Amino acid sequence: MELFRSTSIDWLGKKWYFLGFSLIFSVAGLLSIMFWHHVPLGVDFKGGTQVRVEFAQAPNEDHIRQAFDRAGVRDARIQRISDPSGHAANKVIIALPESTATDAAHDAGRQSVENALSTGYHDSSFTIEQVEIVGPTAGKQLQKQAMLATVYSLLGMLIYLWFRFELIYGVAAVVAVFHDTLITVGAFSLTNQEITLTVIAAILTLIGYSMNDTVVVFDRIRENLALSRRETLSDVVNRSINQTLSRTVLSSGLTFLTVVSLYLFGGEVLHGFSFALVIGILIGTYSSIAVAAPMLVAYQDWRSTRGKAATLPSKRAKV
Repeated sequence: MELFRSTSIDWLGKKWYFLGFSLIFSVAGLLSIMFWHHVPLGVDFKGGTQVRVEFAQAPNEDHIRQAFDRAGVRDARIQRISDPSGHAANKVIIALPESTATDAAHDAGRQSVENALSTGYHDSSFTIEQVEIVGPTAGKQLQKQAMLATVYSLLGMLIYLWFRFELIYGVAAVVAVFHDTLITVGAFSLTNQEITLTVIAAILTLIGYSMNDTVVVFDRIRENLALSRRETLSDVVNRSINQTLSRTVLSSGLTFLTVVSLYLFGGEVLHGFSFALVIGILIGTYSSIAVAAPMLVAYQDWRSTRGKAATLPSKRAKV
C-alpha cells in the first residue's frame, strides 16, 4: 500500500529546522534533569514501600493526603487506580520514600499507611490488598542494571550496524537513538512523572523500534547508491527517505494509534509505560529522518572537504 507516490521532499534542505527542534527539546529535558525535577525515579529504583489500598467507597485523594500530613508522613505519592474500562475504581496506590522502608525494617511502610489511614481518614473503611517493598540496596542495584541494559543494547546495535554497513552508519543510528532516549527521559522529568521498571521496558522497546526505522532508511540508501553512482549522496538520501516514507507513516502511524489508545484507556497503572511509548514513537520516527540521515551526509561532506573518499556502505548481505 502506497500513501505517497512520487514524493520529492527535500528533507536535507530542512536540516537546520530539524536541528533547532532537537536542540529545544533536548536542552529543555537536560535543564529539567539537572536543575528542576531531576530524574523522578519510582519506588523500584529509589527504594521504599508501595501499598495498594481498597476503600469501601470512592476515596477522596485530598483527604488521604491530609491524613498522611497529620500523621507526619511526608512525600507520599497517591495514585488512583482505574479499572480496565477506564472508570476510577475504589483503589489507590500509595508510594512512600525509602526512609520508610529500609532493609532493616520491612514493615515500617505498611505500618505507616495503616496508622495514617486509621487515625486520619474517616470517609470509609479500607483494606490493604498488597504491599511491595524495595530496599535502598535493591533499588540501587536495579538502577545499575537498567543503565547497563540500555548501554549494552546501544553497543550491540552499533557493532551490528558496523558489520552490516560501515562504522559511520552505526554511529549515526546510535546517536539518533540516544537522542530519542534523552528526549523521552526529559519528557518524564519535565512532567515530573516517575520512571519505573515498566518505563525502562518501554524505553528499551523504543530503542529497538527507532533502530529498525533507521535501518530501513539506511538499507534503501545502500540500494540506491549501488544503482546511482553519479548522484550526490544528498540526492540519494533524500530519494531514499521519500521512497520509504509510506512504509514509515503506515507502520509508525498504526503503532502510534495503538499506544495512544493505551495511554487514554489503559488506566493509571500503565500510564508511565504508555506515555513513554507515545513520546518515543513520535521522536523515534522523526529521528530516523531528521537526525540519522543528515548526520551521515554531514560526515561524508566533511570527508570530501579533507580530500578523502566517501565511506560507502558495505556490499554484504542485506539486513
